[in-house]
Amino acid sequence: MTATALTGRTLVWDAEGPYSLPQTLDIIGRGPADKTVMVASGTAWLAFNTPDGPATLGISQRGSELHARAWGPGADHALTGAPGLLGAHDDWSHFDSPGFADSLPHCVKEARRRHPAVRLPSTRRVVDALIPAVLEQKVTSAEARRGYATLVQKFGTPAPGIGTDPAIPVDLMVAPTPRQWAMIPSWAWHQAGVGPQRSATVMRVAGSASGLERLAKLPATQAAAKMQSIPGIGVWTAAETTQRTHGDADQVAVGDYHLAAYVGWALAGKPVDDAGMLELLEPWHGHRQRVVRMLYLSGFRKPAFGPRMTIQDHRGH
Repeated sequence: MTATALTGRTLVWDAEGPYSLPQTLDIIGRGPADKTVMVASGTAWLAFNTPDGPATLGISQRGSELHARAWGPGADHALTGAPGLLGAHDDWSHFDSPGFADSLPHCVKEARRRHPAVRLPSTRRVVDALIPAVLEQKVTSAEARRGYATLVQKFGTPAPGIGTDPAIPVDLMVAPTPRQWAMIPSWAWHQAGVGPQRSATVMRVAGSASGLERLAKLPATQAAAKMQSIPGIGVWTAAETTQRTHGDADQVAVGDYHLAAYVGWALAGKPVDDAGMLELLEPWHGHRQRVVRMLYLSGFRKPAFGPRMTIQDHRGH
């Protein structure tokens, strides 16, 4: 069990074991240009919207203890959710059990041995995770991240507490609220490099924000299925979202431009398609996302001469 102490607008959570703040929270941010999340070796700063208003959350690590402070109208909400964000509800005990661990490929076992401090975070903020995932559909990560950063800079708001505490980064930003996303004009989407199909999907997400946020209370599989009832949200986008909102240990991003080939080379020594990837990962059903995370942390790189894959349309499936 982990211990949590909440006093005023500060919180201490003890991971009671190995813990890596960067390896846990890096998945939340969308690259170095994303000013809503800033993670370093022993500190992290996040700014986001809550039902009570915007919040800034500052986290510092001291051994196995994580110390969190919060500012803004949503400070109490941010602190209540901080343990989940830090991976308090993520349970690796079955993955690490001798029987299961023995079934894993050597590269995965070795990666887990070298990286015991990884946790899967649960933000429980569906819209904040879903919109960047929509922007990543059918384009390179660099292009999507540049567009997201541009839109946050233009239409987001400065993080609460800037200027009142010198520790808060002066360029920390809160992403737009659903209402603010919905009010972005067409020319601004164009200037950010976001085409009309993706911007229209973001508009639909913004219009369904209240219902989408309720999905945070459902199991990840159910939440992902309900997300896909919105036109433009497919299995890839839903998986990319629940990995962040629910700490989803199983769902993998089917339809990803690179992932199937990467998993194929790592586990079978050859590229495979999505069906082949799922077949390879099936023995570890329930932990397939953990396996993928460990493959990335293993340092494995697929051969540079691997065949090019056709970009798939993530919106329709």
